[in-house]
Amino acid sequence: MHNLLTPTYNPDKLITRDQVQEKFGLSRRYLEIAAVRGDGPPMIKLGRSVRYRTGDIRDWIEAHKVHSTKDQRSK
Repeated sequence: MHNLLTPTYNPDKLITRDQVQEKFGLSRRYLEIAAVRGDGPPMIKLGRSVRYRTGDIRDWIEAHKVHSTKDQRSK
């Protein structure tokens, strides 16, 4: 059941870097640097604009979950 105050989750919704920062806490600057390095969440280029699918952001965050600092590996 959906609460009227909580928007329905749509994994295909495209959002901007500013919206990623607001909704997921990843800074716009981190996303810009990660895009150049190629180690950030998948992005979609539309001309000069960059967008992210909310489902891709959630999947990327989940893939980086660790249970301790010794679990961290270079990816």
